[in-house]
Amino acid sequence: MPALVRDGASISYDEAGTGAPPLVLVHGWCNDRTSLAPQRQHFAGAHRVVSLDLPGHGLSDKPRRDYAIPALASDVAWICGQLDLARPVIIGHSMGGAIALELAAIRSDLVGGAVVLDTAIASRQAHADWVHLVERLRTPDYRTAAREAIEQGFFIPTDDPQRRAHLVAAMIAAPQHVLLGAAQGIAAWDSERAAVAARVPVLNLSASAPRADVARFRALCPHLVHGQVIGAGHFLQLEVPEQVNAMIARFLALTYGTHRA
Repeated sequence: MPALVRDGASISYDEAGTGAPPLVLVHGWCNDRTSLAPQRQHFAGAHRVVSLDLPGHGLSDKPRRDYAIPALASDVAWICGQLDLARPVIIGHSMGGAIALELAAIRSDLVGGAVVLDTAIASRQAHADWVHLVERLRTPDYRTAAREAIEQGFFIPTDDPQRRAHLVAAMIAAPQHVLLGAAQGIAAWDSERAAVAARVPVLNLSASAPRADVARFRALCPHLVHGQVIGAGHFLQLEVPEQVNAMIARFLALTYGTHRA
């Protein structure tokens, strides 16, 4: 896989397809680019699609560094510049959705829009959960803490059990400094500030039990477009990709006049 080097550390990515606007797929906490594989496959037929492994994740290097949302957003913005992506739409799942909304807030000169997939926006309960998890991830028993948080908070009973087992195993295998550093970044991120500041089109797609406070998100970001899937937990983009892809495609068609489902 190709990679770009920033500050001495490689960031792995791949790309497929052609067409505007380009799409950048950004995965969530302790996942990698494969967690958005159905979107890559679907949209590469009409768009240039870039999938990346955030620093600390997947095939990218895993340095001891700042994993705060603004820092990771800076990495994604840098990748967009290096690859000469013209006003891409950032499609992010979970932590990747926070990165997408952060870029919508601070880099409207660079990005053309944001798609947020089941990210905890403006949710006091989600914030409290992340703060609690951060403390547990500091301990030697951090993998147990991560496993419990993921199993209890990210799935519903009807989610595919084999997919669930694979995701849990892959996520808890991340190094402690990445699990902790990225969780600290999520806990510290001001989602309400980003929602207010977003000036580009934003689509929010929630799982069956939304992690965002959708009403508050809408109040903060009046131009928000919102949708919700049926029958999927937090990994909606893998569990029901046909629903997710159809809603993203419609958003792209209405907003940019390009993609047709």
